[in-house]
Amino acid sequence: MIQRLTNFFVKLMQKYLPDPFLFAIILTFIVFLAGLGLTESSPMQMVEYWAGGFWNLLAFSMQMVLVLVTGFVLANSPIFKKILGAIAAIAKTPGQGIILVGVVSAIASFINWGFGLVIGALVAKEVARRIENVHYPLLIATAYMGFLVWHGGLSGSIPLTIAGEKHFLVESIGVIPTSETIFAPFNLIIALAIMVVIPILARFMMPSKENTFTIDKSLLAETESAATSSVAMTPADKLENSPIVSVLISGMGLVYIIYYFKTKGFVLNLDIVNFIFLMLGILLHWRPKNFLRSLSEAIKGSAGIVVQFPFYAGIMGMMVTSGLAALMSEWFVSISNENTFPLFTFLSAGLVNIFVPSGGGQWAVQAPIMIPAGLELGVDTAKTAMAVAWGDAWTNMIQPFWALPALGIAGLGAKDIMGYTTVALLVSGVIISLGFLIL
Repeated sequence: MIQRLTNFFVKLMQKYLPDPFLFAIILTFIVFLAGLGLTESSPMQMVEYWAGGFWNLLAFSMQMVLVLVTGFVLANSPIFKKILGAIAAIAKTPGQGIILVGVVSAIASFINWGFGLVIGALVAKEVARRIENVHYPLLIATAYMGFLVWHGGLSGSIPLTIAGEKHFLVESIGVIPTSETIFAPFNLIIALAIMVVIPILARFMMPSKENTFTIDKSLLAETESAATSSVAMTPADKLENSPIVSVLISGMGLVYIIYYFKTKGFVLNLDIVNFIFLMLGILLHWRPKNFLRSLSEAIKGSAGIVVQFPFYAGIMGMMVTSGLAALMSEWFVSISNENTFPLFTFLSAGLVNIFVPSGGGQWAVQAPIMIPAGLELGVDTAKTAMAVAWGDAWTNMIQPFWALPALGIAGLGAKDIMGYTTVALLVSGVIISLGFLIL
């Protein structure tokens, strides 16, 4: 059953899913036409909304480029290769490798979403390097499946936002501690169920041996650091090959990292994760020239992020400013009652996420609609918030936006993994839906 379903979606995606760049353009046209048909916006207004939002993700785009680049560079350092190798060595067979990658990715994503995106892909590559006859696209897809749990985890932007004293709904709902959201029993049960079921599901999606795609091991080999020579080295050459430079700058960074955790506690965000990866990468490559060589290799995979994220920012501009996102949310509210409201909130968030793939952006759109509606129906606000959070994470399985860093590290295209992640979308959707109906 699972094999037949997987084969159907794999063939479907291979045949019809375009490059993620074209996917973003198609979504742009869909939202543009929907805005004309469902709102009072004129064609020129929709163009204005699109262009007005086009550059709103520039800072975030750079953060995501650094997620990919710093993760790649760190993994390419001699010491970190040994660490990844030790983790990958736990698995002895292709099936064990698939399960290992799924578990590691889910745990890392629960801790921090940026960390999970990078670590999952890096462990997957190391497993592919070590184990014969493991299906590489499924391995990378499994690494991405772990990302399902991120918004129910420690770096979930929605539960962390409403746990602060300055969020925009504080006057109506107050401060909601993470004990009622992230660490609430219903949320932990959903997250744990996904962490257990999805890696096992991925194992059952393994194709037969004759249909297994194993990537050429030479393509997985990292660039080796070139040997340095002291013969006829110019002062510039000596500086480029001096470990003193790396030690001094990374030492300064590590001092700040210690200070950060001492003063703020163990609070991970994208900036501090990137900073840690960057400083460790510089230090563990030892010589600046080795670091720069690895950096040059890493940057090749970031083209998709650079060109596609502005288009998604434009889509978000049209969705939000035209009122389309609010319209979608209001329709789901209209068919809800006290018992089904969390479920329909989750489903509406999943739909909106396809067009607004940003946790913070989605919360800004949906919270003013879903929170008052939930209060009126007598639904716990914490559960409403987490329903939006899980919906935001859920449809990432069919949205290439967040897969781009992992695909850049892996050297694959979206169509190579989306057939498998679509099956994960269906199964996880059942788990999450039951969680909000029963728990």
